Amino acid sequence: MAPSRIAVPKTATFSTPDKLQSTDKQQTHYGDFRDDFFHEGYTVIKGVLSKERASEYQNQALTWLESLKEVGMADIIITHKVHANLPIPVRTYARTAAVLRTSLSRASGIRPTPRSLLGSIVPDQKRYISQNHLKRTKEAKDEWAKRAQEIKAGKRTHFAQHLEERGLLHDVVGERELLDRVFTEKRAGLYAGVDPTAPSLHVGHMLPFMVLAWGYVWGLPVYFLLGGATSRVGDPTGRLKGREKVHSSIRKANMASMHMQLKKLGASIQKYGDRHGYKREWAWKRSLVNNNTWWNTTPLMEVIRDLGVHVRLGPMLGRDTVKTRLAKGDGMSFSEFCYPLMQAWDWWILFRKGAQVQVGGSDQYGNILFGMDAVKNISRHAAQEQERDALENDLDKPIGLTTPLLTAPSGEKFGKSAGNAIWLDKDLTSTFELYQFFVRTPDDVVEKYLKMFTFLPLPEIARLMEEQNKDPSKRVAQHALAAEFVELIHGKPEADAVIVQHRQLFRPRSSTAEPTPLPRTPKPNAKIPPQLAGFENPASGNVHAPQTNFQNMPSPQVTLPRSLVVNQPFNKVFWSAGLVSSKGEGHRVIINNGAHVGSRPGDTGPMSDELSFTPVRPWPADKTESFIVDGNLMLLKVGKWKFKVVKIISDEEFTKAGMTAPGWEELKGQEK
Repeated sequence: MAPSRIAVPKTATFSTPDKLQSTDKQQTHYGDFRDDFFHEGYTVIKGVLSKERASEYQNQALTWLESLKEVGMADIIITHKVHANLPIPVRTYARTAAVLRTSLSRASGIRPTPRSLLGSIVPDQKRYISQNHLKRTKEAKDEWAKRAQEIKAGKRTHFAQHLEERGLLHDVVGERELLDRVFTEKRAGLYAGVDPTAPSLHVGHMLPFMVLAWGYVWGLPVYFLLGGATSRVGDPTGRLKGREKVHSSIRKANMASMHMQLKKLGASIQKYGDRHGYKREWAWKRSLVNNNTWWNTTPLMEVIRDLGVHVRLGPMLGRDTVKTRLAKGDGMSFSEFCYPLMQAWDWWILFRKGAQVQVGGSDQYGNILFGMDAVKNISRHAAQEQERDALENDLDKPIGLTTPLLTAPSGEKFGKSAGNAIWLDKDLTSTFELYQFFVRTPDDVVEKYLKMFTFLPLPEIARLMEEQNKDPSKRVAQHALAAEFVELIHGKPEADAVIVQHRQLFRPRSSTAEPTPLPRTPKPNAKIPPQLAGFENPASGNVHAPQTNFQNMPSPQVTLPRSLVVNQPFNKVFWSAGLVSSKGEGHRVIINNGAHVGSRPGDTGPMSDELSFTPVRPWPADKTESFIVDGNLMLLKVGKWKFKVVKIISDEEFTKAGMTAPGWEELKGQEK
C-alpha cells in the first residue's frame, strides 16, 4: 500500500479483543486492531496471546486498513474502552501499515517497532485533518460554487456590488471587472489594518472595518491587522510634519488596548450579524494579527532580497506624499519613506495566508497600489521555490479597494490629528456621547450613514427615510442610526440602556423644558477623577455573577500606586487591579493557570514590542517588578475578556489625586 499524503483522523472504540466497531455507523470493521499490537493493555486483555492469534490480528488489521483506504480514511485514532486510563495513540496510515508489514516477517511475539526510514516517509504531524473537516470543506466549496452560479444568472448580487450599494466602495485598486470575478469565483480573503497611535479606535476607522464586517457575514476570510511595528514609524500620508516620538510604554499600552478592542469588535460583528439574520456558518473565518509578529523576527536581508530588489526610487520619489513633504513640509525621514515598503511586506505575509484583497480609506490608495505591485513581484521571484507563483491566473492576483473618508460638515477628516475623533472606547467617549453624535447627523447624510454603518436592509432604510421625511424634527432615522451603531460597537444591552437614558433625559417636562446636559467624558490626557483610579471590580470570584464577555467586559484602564505593585505577590496585584474579587480568588486563578502578565515571547521579562503573555505562577513577591514595562506599565489578563492596562504612578501622585484601590487603605494603615 502506498503511503497516503493526507492524514484524516478516525476515532474508534472496542469493547472485546475480537471486535472493533468504527464510530461511523456506515462502516463496521472486525479484527482486533491496535496501534501497537503487543503493547500491554492493548493486546493482553485475556491472558497472553498466542503467536497464531497475534498473526491473525495482524492480517485482519491489514485487511481493515485496505478497506479504510477505499473509503478515503488515512489515519486512525483508537481509544480503549476497557483500559480508559491508557494514552490514546495516534499514528499516520502509512506508518501504521509499514509497522504491520515489518512485523509479519518477524516473530509474532515481538513488539513491532517502526524503522528510522519511516520518519523520512511520514514526518511527525502535530495537527490532523478530520474526515468531518474535509466534508465541511467540500460542502463550503459546493455552496460557494452554487452561489457563483446564482450571481452569474442574475439571481444574487456579488460582494463588490453589495459594497457599492452600501456606499462603501470608493475606488478599486486594479480592475473593477477582476474584483467582481474574484469575489464571485472564490472566497478571497480581505484585510484592513490600523496603527495603534492612540489608545482607541475612532468612528473614522470604521468604514474599512465595515467592509470586513460585511465580508465576514458574506463568508469571506477577514484579517484585522494591528500595526504594532508600523506604529513605530508612522504613516506620512497627508501629513506635512513627522509624528512626535511616543514613549515606549505609551505605545505598548496603546497596542494592548487596541488589540482587545479589535478582538471585541470581531466578536461584536458576529453577534450583530446574527441579530440581522446572518447565522454563523462553519466557513466563516476571522483573524486578528499583529505585524510585530513577523517584523520582530524577519531579517532585514530577507526583506531587501525579496522586496527591495523590485523597488525603484523614481516612482517612490514621485509619490504625492513625498513631493508634498519635500516641497511644503519639514522633509521626510528615511523611516517614513520606508512606510509603504513595510505595508507592502505586511500584505505579502498575509497574501500567503489567503488575504488577496487589501481594504483601506481613500487616502491609502497610493500605499495599496504600491503594495499590490510589490506582492506580484515578490510572488513571481520569491527566493523560496515553494513560495514562488507566477500568478498566471488573474483570479489569484492581489487587488485592493478603498472606502470613502468620513469627514465633518466642514469637509475636515475625522481623526486624532484633527482633534475631532469620536472614540470607540467608553472611557474616552461615553456611549451616551456616541449616541448623541449620530443623533446630530445632518438630514442630508443620515441615509448614507445608515447604509455604511449598519446592517439594516436597504428596504428598511428606505422605510425609515420615508418616515423621516414626514417629520424631520423627530429624527427617526438618526435615532435608528445611533442605536444600531452603539449596538455594533458596545452590544445590545448598552444600546438599550442608552436609548432609555436618552428618553428620560430629553422627555418633555413643559413647553419650555430644556434637556439637562451631561458632563463630558474626559479627554485621553485628562486626569482621572478622584477616588476612581479606573477601578472596577467584576466580582470574578462570585459564582452567581454574570460571565464576562465582549459586551460587559470592564474598562481596561486602571491606575495603581507603586506600593501596590512593587514587592507585592501577583494575587494581590490582580486584586488591586480589579481583576479578581479577593486575594484568595487571585491565588486560585493563578494556581489554575488562568492569570497572565504581559511579557516577552517565550520569556518572563518585561513585554517587548510584541504583545505576548506569560502564565503567572506563585512566584515570590520580588519577581513582580521584573514585569513592569518601562518603569510605569503592566499588562494583566484573566480569562478571555478581563484585561487591564495598569499605569503605575508614585504613591504621592496617587494620594494627591485622591484615588483609591483595593488594598490601598490597608497599606496606608500599615505605614502609620
